[in-house]
Order: sequence, then structure tokens, then C-alpha cells
Amino acid sequence: MDDRLARVSCFLLDMDGTVNLGERLLPGAAAFFELLPRQGRDFLFLTNNSSRHRQHYAAKLSRLGLPVPDEKVLTSGEATARMLLATRPQSSVFLMGTPELRQEFLAHGVRLDDEHPDLVVLGFDTTLTYARLWRMCDLVRAGLPYIATHADLNCPTEAGYMPDVGAKIALVKTSTGREPDLVVGKPNRLIVDAAAQKLGLPIESLAMIGDRLYTDIALGQSSGILTVLVLSGEATREDLARSEFQPDYVFEDLAGVTGWLVAHAPGS
Repeated sequence: MDDRLARVSCFLLDMDGTVNLGERLLPGAAAFFELLPRQGRDFLFLTNNSSRHRQHYAAKLSRLGLPVPDEKVLTSGEATARMLLATRPQSSVFLMGTPELRQEFLAHGVRLDDEHPDLVVLGFDTTLTYARLWRMCDLVRAGLPYIATHADLNCPTEAGYMPDVGAKIALVKTSTGREPDLVVGKPNRLIVDAAAQKLGLPIESLAMIGDRLYTDIALGQSSGILTVLVLSGEATREDLARSEFQPDYVFEDLAGVTGWLVAHAPGS
């Protein structure tokens, strides 16, 4: 019997489509988070959205009835800042990002410099101007190291979709001929490394739960962690049948994960 899920110390979780859908918690979400401390397990939310500070997501989950301290959320923006401090601690950054993302970088000790930067970071920026976009393309064209917080093409909204970082990556490539040298967010291993560092846990003790095959489940291929697909959001069984990214476990929702963990608890 495959009991690897029972040995997981900490679950990394997607949010929308996994824990909540818009402004409501999904079935089984509350019970799942009540079970974790009883079984001695931890959790951390992972989001590719780099436009908001983790406090925004913690406040939303708390509003939905799931009190979560902000340190239990890791955005691709924070993961990027952590990666830069670990690998390029002296480098200055030209950052394309919202004021909240700029605050995130500064809070982590990353030095921002629009005039003479050492590298370029492209984040989710709903406040960009043409002048800054032009400046960034000049810097990328000049050969500066170029990093993106994530590569999602669109960000879902209640009214449809808004262009996300992936769409801007395509614009920069059209202008400069360059793709990012690194992409930090899901499905890339760098965000898992940042999560493990933040938690102080080995990567092999982690598992990812999410509803998207090409981001959440693809993390299993890039980082080697255990993956759990829930069918409460985007992916369907038909999508799963034709996907190159296959999860280790599949459940209808978090209620299914909770039931499995209870059934496979020591002494059960």
C-alpha cells in the first residue's frame, strides 16, 4: 500500500480552487486545517501572485472563517526576494512590481535601484508605466540577469482574466529576444526551496496540494515532492487523463484528503 502521504510533515497548498472558491471555503477545508495540528503536521500556502503581500491573503482566509497568520503564506514575490538574498546578496534590482511587491523586497533587505541595477526582476505589476516598461526592456536587451517571479499568462478575476506576468514575459521577448534566465514561482523548484527554507524542513518532508496540473502538480516533476490533486477547482478527470503531469494522489476535495489522513493515522 502507498502510505507516503501519511509520512508528510507539512502540506504546501494552493488557495483558489483548493481551499476556497472566490469568497467561500470549499467543502472539507475547515476540517482539514483542524486535523493538521492534531496529527502534528504543518502547512504553508503557496501563491504565484506577486502583486500582493502575504498579509492580504491571510486576511482573506481569516475573513472566510479560516484564521491564518500571515507567516503561513508564501508568495512568489517573497520567494524571489529570499532567493536573491541567498544567491545575490549584494546585487541591486530594477523591480517591475506593485508598491506592495517593492515593500516586500525592501523588508527582506533587497536593494532597489532604478538607475544602475545589477539585475532585473519582473513581477505582477498593475501599476506599470510605459516609461518603466521601456526602461526594463533596455536593461534586458543590455544583457542584465533577468528574473521573473512567475509565468502565469493570466490572473483570474470575477469578471474574467487580467494579463499576468507570463503575458509581459512574451512582450519583453518580442522586444528583446530574451526569455527570463530564472522563473521562481510554481511549477519551478525555486519556490519549493524557498518554502523549505522558510519552514526549516527538508524538501522530502513536504507535499503539494492543488487543483492545477501544470503548476501545482508539475512541482512534483521539478522538485521531487509528493503531489496531491483535488478536483474542486480547475482540473477535471478528463484533463488528468491527457496531462503529462500526474499526481501521486487524487481526491475530489480536501474532505477526501482529510478522510484519508484520518483512516491512515497510527493506530487506526
